[in-house]
Amino acid sequence: MSFEKLTQYLESLEDSYDIKGLDMIVKKKHEVIYRHKQGYSDYNYTRPVSENDLYYLYSCTKIATMTACMQQVDAGRIRLDAPVSEYLPEFANMKVADNYVMGDFGNLPNQSSPAHPAKNPILIRDLMAMTAGLSYNTTSEPIMELKERSGNKASTREMVSAIAKMPLLYEPGARHAYSLGHDVIAAVVETVTGQKFRDYVAEHIFNPLGEEDVYFHLREEDRYRLADQYSCDFKTGEKSRHEGNAFELTDEYDSGGAGLITTVDCYSVLLDALACGGIGSNGNRIISWESIEAMKTPRLNAVQLDDFTMKGMFRPGYNYGLGVRVLVDDTKAKSPAGEFGWDGAAGAYALIDSRNGISLFYAQAILGLRGVYSDIHPKIRDLVYECME
Repeated sequence: MSFEKLTQYLESLEDSYDIKGLDMIVKKKHEVIYRHKQGYSDYNYTRPVSENDLYYLYSCTKIATMTACMQQVDAGRIRLDAPVSEYLPEFANMKVADNYVMGDFGNLPNQSSPAHPAKNPILIRDLMAMTAGLSYNTTSEPIMELKERSGNKASTREMVSAIAKMPLLYEPGARHAYSLGHDVIAAVVETVTGQKFRDYVAEHIFNPLGEEDVYFHLREEDRYRLADQYSCDFKTGEKSRHEGNAFELTDEYDSGGAGLITTVDCYSVLLDALACGGIGSNGNRIISWESIEAMKTPRLNAVQLDDFTMKGMFRPGYNYGLGVRVLVDDTKAKSPAGEFGWDGAAGAYALIDSRNGISLFYAQAILGLRGVYSDIHPKIRDLVYECME
């Protein structure tokens, strides 16, 4: 087993993609089999990458949120087939936009758009599988009004009520669209546990695994540890400094879809536990094997799969489970069928292989980097497995 090819590829990313710094870890059955850090956490070359660096995980947060939800499924407090309105009554009488064209994210419906009553209730599994009909509109009228009215202090539960005021893009269960559904799941977890989502995630996921270095809001004393974020200009590719996380809707909002801040070491402990049947390296179980299997079970029918893959152009070989991509065609990858995980807006990438006890976590801090999902992540995935042969 030699990871020389993987190291060479990672080292090439500075020249080919202008990635000045990155951190990556691969584990197998609780053991670190590869670790690579390179470069700098800023483009001024003043801060060498360190295992102490914090990263905004963005949508990689969703894996932790699905773990939290499935813990409550294990406990019998949440049912996958239950209507969301059993937990959040404001979702009882949703409306569906009359004229929305699927995939037209530049023309999302607003509060005054023509709409009709939804025929189907939104189910918990619809939120998790992104088939609920919600959008990813973080600047809708109800959200912006509540932000202003609350002095940017609205809670997760309050903000999710604002999300419920918007028309759905389609009938619940009919199509697939990436959305704020996992933010709503965070509010469901809050409702059934009586805890703020940030406290729940720390107490029931990371602390049992022996980790504490995870946050939903950056503490002032940790600001110096945060890897500098950069954003790419879509046309020129030029990078400029980027501050904050737009998905952190208020100072008190815990985004289940995109809010976590942590280190590569800390998040890898969760991925390792999921790869090893729900049991961490310290022997503590955080989730049942059955719930992991439910997460990685493909959920999309042919129509929904076309939505997810953009008719096969996006993530070839994958379907979507409960908040995670799931490999169903192993001719499209060197990882095995059943491999699952997700990624994040700044380039984070998580892979979980529960068949072989393998997990991978990669982090960088560049938003809008072309090729990161279509080229860099698949190449890293395939090289990991090639190097283990």
